[in-house]
Amino acid sequence: MISATGAGSVEGYREQDVWQRRLSGLRGLDWVLILTVVALTVIGALLVRAATFQLLTEQGKDPEGFFKRHILNVVLAFGLGGLVACLDYRLLRAYAPILYGLACAGLIAVLTPLGDTINGSHSWIVLGGGFQLQPSEFAKVGLVVLLAMILGEPRDGEVGPGHRDMLLALALAGAPAALIMLQPDLGTTLVFIAVVLGMLAISGAPKRWLGALVGGGLLLAWAVWFFGLLKPYQLARFTAFMDPSADPRGAGYNAQQARIAVGSGGVTGKGLFNGEQTGGHFVPEQQTDFIFTVAGEELGFIGAALIVILLGVVMWRGLRIAMHAADLFGTLVAAGIVCWMAFQSFENIGMTLGIMPITGLPLPFVSYGGSATFANLIALGLLQAVHLRRRPFD
Repeated sequence: MISATGAGSVEGYREQDVWQRRLSGLRGLDWVLILTVVALTVIGALLVRAATFQLLTEQGKDPEGFFKRHILNVVLAFGLGGLVACLDYRLLRAYAPILYGLACAGLIAVLTPLGDTINGSHSWIVLGGGFQLQPSEFAKVGLVVLLAMILGEPRDGEVGPGHRDMLLALALAGAPAALIMLQPDLGTTLVFIAVVLGMLAISGAPKRWLGALVGGGLLLAWAVWFFGLLKPYQLARFTAFMDPSADPRGAGYNAQQARIAVGSGGVTGKGLFNGEQTGGHFVPEQQTDFIFTVAGEELGFIGAALIVILLGVVMWRGLRIAMHAADLFGTLVAAGIVCWMAFQSFENIGMTLGIMPITGLPLPFVSYGGSATFANLIALGLLQAVHLRRRPFD
């Protein structure tokens, strides 16, 4: 018979064991990755405030409006990312088709009267209260998980995915990509292409398949250009990319002003909230697509380089998680997220520097945007979920 004191001791041991398991779980997280993302979101929040404070003041609105909304989005997204990290990512195999179906349903809904056009792209569902939903951001998560499910289970006797699996993966990736092109949103479509090629390569797909896909993609791009299938504003962006000085007050205006803003910051910058280009609103959409111009002007080369380094750390930790994943499914989930983040970061920063054409892609973890913020931190949660269930390091 256990005495009251003994029972209390047993309960005490149980409670202590629960806390030990919780602490062990916290220690198992990739804190380098978490702290790096936290640093990026803090810098991003300051840059969002710098980009919008003067504009909102001139419009007679709450000058902290964008900043407050961004902070709310970040806090909620970190909470959601934490819940995702607690999940056993291997269970996502069973739910991948559901996530993919929901993503496609959202993309279809955008093309109905529920959708709204912002900046020339019919990509949004307006929720009211200043909030919008962009389903294409969440479609990135659905695509990564679905491709990992298809490509992460080679058939008996096969080292990599079979021809049937690769054709299925391409067909299922093509459906949401086509819906996104109808919006039209060329930037997100390019992200899809980068994710598909990256995940196929990592899954062990034959090189001839990858070569054929790259060749087919180039041929398709030529056909789109030759037959004039691009929207006029998209064509103007590519023309401006080739020669920004050809139309400095039209299609080349954004690219030219972006380079002026970045270059004017010099080495140390003009100081946070002191940017003349930023305060004068010479560059449009500075809180979203062109957030890097604010960093270049106000934080200078040092601050802009710090952002690039922090993004590089995110990619490094993501690849490290992929290398030590417990199974191929986990490897592909982590690698797909790295492909997504790496291409989007390169495209966003590249377009402000004039080495990439302008597309409407935000800078991961830095730019303002509720849907993008939630999608990015869900991806962070998936990386942590794979990391927590990794195989022992060699």
